[in-house]
Amino acid sequence: MGLQPDDRFAFFRGFLKRPKQVASIIPSSRFLERRVTRATRAHRAKLIVELGPGTGGTTRALLRAMSPDAQLLAIEINPYFVEILGRWPDKRLLVEQGSAVDISAILDARGLGAPDVIVSGIPFSTMTMPIGRDILRAVYDALDPGGAFVAYQVRDRVHTLGREVFGRARVQTELLNVPPMRIYRWEKHETSVPRAVSA
Repeated sequence: MGLQPDDRFAFFRGFLKRPKQVASIIPSSRFLERRVTRATRAHRAKLIVELGPGTGGTTRALLRAMSPDAQLLAIEINPYFVEILGRWPDKRLLVEQGSAVDISAILDARGLGAPDVIVSGIPFSTMTMPIGRDILRAVYDALDPGGAFVAYQVRDRVHTLGREVFGRARVQTELLNVPPMRIYRWEKHETSVPRAVSA
């Protein structure tokens, strides 16, 4: 289930229509997809939430790694990408059009519990700091202790904001991607409490 030429054109078209939401003109490389999938430990997860899946390059990699009884909830704000993802036949994939700040409400509406991991490719560097904080707090609230958040980004704003909510992240870099990407992983610990920060 590799990325098809039509999907690459769709990704480029999505970038042209909404550059602040897509933030790249080409999808992730297979090297980045593999590294992100390893960071999520998808093979162990029963429920994964993906924020901003786009045309689904990372989604495919996650599904390949997941067990047959696991589920992947993809939350995408762009209706064009939602339509593309909605055509996929994999019954483990649940596609929802919505905002990342509404993770908990979407999980509740679907009758789903807390995810094992939330993974995000949405570009924090193109959004305002208050919106970025709102998304990270929504991620934090949706996870049970022991749950993880993985974000792959060109710039480090998510790391700055993530420290305010989760503390320090484990960071890797994938150079075999255009552009190179940093992969951040946080875990929500039993005693961790998000810090109060000003908007």
